[in-house]
Amino acid sequence: VELVVPDNLNPERVTPQSLFILLGVYGDVQRVKILFNKKENALVQMAEGNQAQLAMSHLNGHKLHGKPIRITLSKHQNVQLPREGQENQGLTKDYGNSPLHLFNNNGGVVKGFKFFQKDRKMALIQMGSVEEAVQALIDLHNHDLGENHHLRVSFSKSTI
Repeated sequence: VELVVPDNLNPERVTPQSLFILLGVYGDVQRVKILFNKKENALVQMAEGNQAQLAMSHLNGHKLHGKPIRITLSKHQNVQLPREGQENQGLTKDYGNSPLHLFNNNGGVVKGFKFFQKDRKMALIQMGSVEEAVQALIDLHNHDLGENHHLRVSFSKSTI
């Protein structure tokens, strides 16, 4: 577990969900907390230290909502969730059981992700190896996403 601190965020536009998606490109995001008294800062808990390093090296200095973001490692070990009944204002979110981790949780590593331009119900996911892709297909094809929706997984020759 490793924590990164994105700062210089745009407090009017940034949300836990947007940080989850952005940093999720580089690894398994467990929790996101936008600081209550300093909304241009956040804490993002990644599953592995190398994922935090990847996010830092790829995102540091790049613009998000018109501002260059800085990403540093935190001295904290994890993101504290609000206590029961404590006001949160939607600033802290636990993504530990998110269905968006499906492809990482089967032991594989997602190397790339891209939605289809014409149909955003479909996407390409590039796994770390053919073996990981085969295992992901076996484990995740027909996975129940709830509300009578099931995941369809197949191989593609398209590239990301």
